Amino acid sequence: MDALEQLLAAGVAFGRTMVGIITRPYETYRRIVERARLWELAYIGCLLAGYFAIASVVKTAAFRPFLLTRQFTVLAAAAGATYIGVIGMMWIIGRKLGGKGTLSGIAVAWGYTLIPTLVWFLTTSVLYLLLPPPRTTSFAGLMFSGLYLVFSATLFFWKLTLAYLTLRFGMKLDLAKILVMTAIIGPLLGLYSVGMYRMGIFRIPVL
Repeated sequence: MDALEQLLAAGVAFGRTMVGIITRPYETYRRIVERARLWELAYIGCLLAGYFAIASVVKTAAFRPFLLTRQFTVLAAAAGATYIGVIGMMWIIGRKLGGKGTLSGIAVAWGYTLIPTLVWFLTTSVLYLLLPPPRTTSFAGLMFSGLYLVFSATLFFWKLTLAYLTLRFGMKLDLAKILVMTAIIGPLLGLYSVGMYRMGIFRIPVL
């Protein structure tokens, strides 16, 4: 199978998986790990690139190609480095805890956990353009805030579920070991997030 055929096959798998992580995440993550196709990451990367392009326009006050390109490059590079760093930490710590997964399985499985993150960031950016702050304390404004909190909480729970399934099936860890890994990685990601914020790259990093 040549590169084009692999890319097309991965596209079919990507579409199927996108439906699966919403409707049947448990079964879908079993399949992701067992039949991991690294080509699927290309489609996730394209979605992220589309968001970074939108975010660059939102964050740049004037339409200047140089500034837009620079902003896009910074966001994309930081997100790529974050993804590789998280995968590396999970792989090293997971192996220390007795994990028996594959690096490709972890890479693809964690890639799909970026979908809830992408949906949240994209929605937030669009709402920023349509309903820019400050928002009123009227009934409509409070209703909007309440719905937004429910929406954010739902995506956060979805993200946690996919992250758990990544470690459960990708590294073949039980709940106790997953909690240990979380206790180790969590503070590191917290420090990393603070660093990204202070450098002005991400207010909230793409994890």
